[in-house]
Amino acid sequence: MDYVKFGIVGIGNMGSAHVKYIGELSNAKLTAVCDINPKAFERIAPETREKIKCFTDADTFFKEADIDAVLIAVPHYDHPDLAIRAMKAGKHIIVEKPIAVHKAEAERLIAEGAKHPELKQSLMFCQRTIGAHKKIKQLIESGELGRIRRVNWVITSWFRSQAYYDSGDWRASWRGEGGGVLLNQCPHQLDLWQWLFGMPKMIHAYAKLGKYHDIEVEDEVNAYMEYEDGMVGNFIASTGEMPGENRLVIAAEKGKLTYEGGKLTFVRNEIETSEYSRTTKNAFGPADRWTCDIPVSSDGSHQHRDVIENVANAILRDETLLAPMAEGIRGLELGNAMLLSGLKNKVVNLPMDSAEYAEMLAGLVADSRYKKNSVTGTSAVEISKSF
Repeated sequence: MDYVKFGIVGIGNMGSAHVKYIGELSNAKLTAVCDINPKAFERIAPETREKIKCFTDADTFFKEADIDAVLIAVPHYDHPDLAIRAMKAGKHIIVEKPIAVHKAEAERLIAEGAKHPELKQSLMFCQRTIGAHKKIKQLIESGELGRIRRVNWVITSWFRSQAYYDSGDWRASWRGEGGGVLLNQCPHQLDLWQWLFGMPKMIHAYAKLGKYHDIEVEDEVNAYMEYEDGMVGNFIASTGEMPGENRLVIAAEKGKLTYEGGKLTFVRNEIETSEYSRTTKNAFGPADRWTCDIPVSSDGSHQHRDVIENVANAILRDETLLAPMAEGIRGLELGNAMLLSGLKNKVVNLPMDSAEYAEMLAGLVADSRYKKNSVTGTSAVEISKSF
């Protein structure tokens, strides 16, 4: 075949954007969409809508739609179930971030995915396509930076107003979204963290619920991490700062790499830190160094579209996936562990106990002010059965 026939489940903000992205590709064609709310289809341009089939029932969609692959863009709690149903129907999948609300649900989805090795399974981790992020990974893996000693990522450019949170009663609730800044805004950074640096052995975090907004979930997190090789990390996120910042600093043996404002800068040591410390006769001051502005490609200017194109090529020509679905559990576990640590005020060792987190979240869901999932129509009791 010359192109992949895609269907989309969930025509909200992201789902309607994906309609546009698929329409821009030569190796993909949108043939069907599904949403329980028929008014959602009004988000699709009339000239596109008349060429596709619209469904309001997922079972009918999976059974009757003329599709090869499904892009799932629904609220977080529904990601695993819909992805599993799609795979059981023989469809390739792309799941919007996050893979699930908590680790146990991600484990369930990944276990089902392992039963379908013939299907391409991807997550929408589109920031892996950005040129600067790919360059950072290249510099790390090539050894150009030397052993990493410390990583600090401050990502507080996620400012959200109270009006944003008031725009839907499912927002920023334990029942509706299952979390705050860690689950809604930061999955891309948490994925990039594990993609670049791997997984730590422990996390100790502080999480503030509704510190800056009238919400019940976290809108500020400060996490400290330790790795087996001695590397330490700090991850700070907030939706309450204005202006915020997005600044990544990697302190390594051969110098310091900084990424901020689209600019990648490497202050390179003439001699590695450990060797200089061991051999110099100077009591104070660092070794000579150079400041290098590292050019980065313009890759990633069409981030979401690039992932869809990649999955289509994987189906058509067995191209390697940019963001395999199974990798999504790692960034999710980082966020879950930060929240578990912050809310229980304790150190969390990784791998994290997924049952412990699920039990904690079930308690938060039971006390949630939000009563009904406005997209799927499922009740709070039905949602909590997944824990």
